[in-house]
Amino acid sequence: MTVSASVPAPVPEVSLREYGPAVSVPLGREAGQVLAASGILQSATPDPRRDGHWLLRAGSRVGAVRMPEGPVVRIMPKVSVSRLFFLLGFSLDPAGAWRDSGEGTIDTGAYDDVVPALAHAVERQIDRALRQGVLQGYREVRESALVVRGRLREAEQIRRHFGRTPPVEIAYDTYTADTAENRVLRAAAERLLRLPGVPGPVRRRLAHQRVRLADALPLIRGQELPRWQPSRLNSRYQPALRLAEAVLRGTSPEHRPAEADPLSMDGFLLDMNKLFEDFVTVALREALREHGLTARLQDPHHLDIASLVRIRPDLVVRTGDGRTPRAVVDAKYKVEKADGLLNADLYQALAYATVLGLREAHLVYAAGRRTERFHEVRCTAAGPDGRGLRIYQHSLDLSREPGQLLTSLREIAGRLASGGKEGI
Repeated sequence: MTVSASVPAPVPEVSLREYGPAVSVPLGREAGQVLAASGILQSATPDPRRDGHWLLRAGSRVGAVRMPEGPVVRIMPKVSVSRLFFLLGFSLDPAGAWRDSGEGTIDTGAYDDVVPALAHAVERQIDRALRQGVLQGYREVRESALVVRGRLREAEQIRRHFGRTPPVEIAYDTYTADTAENRVLRAAAERLLRLPGVPGPVRRRLAHQRVRLADALPLIRGQELPRWQPSRLNSRYQPALRLAEAVLRGTSPEHRPAEADPLSMDGFLLDMNKLFEDFVTVALREALREHGLTARLQDPHHLDIASLVRIRPDLVVRTGDGRTPRAVVDAKYKVEKADGLLNADLYQALAYATVLGLREAHLVYAAGRRTERFHEVRCTAAGPDGRGLRIYQHSLDLSREPGQLLTSLREIAGRLASGGKEGI
């Protein structure tokens, strides 16, 4: 009688699309509760028509996560992966160090899924950073030793070893590869190696990069990322570092559902709401410099005189000296309605303009039927030209090529520079 060895069942995968329809998925109660509490999806609820199934609907987050003892959940973005990484790359480095081709895109290989493309892009950036060798630098070491080396830590020596012979408490500088920059790159490579869906060839190259960075100490999970300062010495590292930090901030969210032990999910998620907002505001800030204007991102203000209600516009355009507000912008990763009326957005923009004493406010949407439209608000203090406060709505089609996107944002920047020169 032949007994066949039991083969573990493959880990199931669930494929969702950003803001797509809900999908019924076989899922245990505990895994479903963890997923529902995580905030990763727009909704996760038991399927009333199928026992042991949950209805999962994705929201603005895209990428992939591996559930503990559950499925791998993949969420595909509405835009192409290459366009997504252009938005990410430009947001992190608008000066252009990220863009590897004339089309303005990060090298994502031939991959059309977020995690494989991300792993490929990070590995290529790390390889480029290390081509001239592993960056080394001076780091202060504090330790107990039998001989004096460097500087004697007198206060520590007296506190710990008063009246005793060696060891002595010393501090000295050592030239090492254990720098903040190398720790960040090593940690990113290790995180990517644990993600679901990293292709074999990319996984092998990432493992090779980890070996090259072996002299850098691993990061302790839960601690803040090491801080590094841009300089001439680490300029070749900077594109890789920015993308590596994005990986480390977007991976392995930890969750503690009710009546359960702490659990973690390995994965990488990008919030398209935040990514769109970052791209629009950074691109407008860069374009406004051509008009001699400055821009403040997430500029804090208060709605009321008592300063109890905080508001934080995505971008406030100011004069070159930064003193006088000229316009206010809020980016919305949503499609403008057919009638163009998103009342809550209009009320929010009106509040921003009123607090800042402006004659116009601007909303930038991810898509819409018109390139630009405006609403004129009745107000008692009309401007010299007799018109009231205007709220402009702009549409930015993310399916367009990178150069066309930047051209559209430069046009919006020109509108911002030309309007709102006088307060209301």
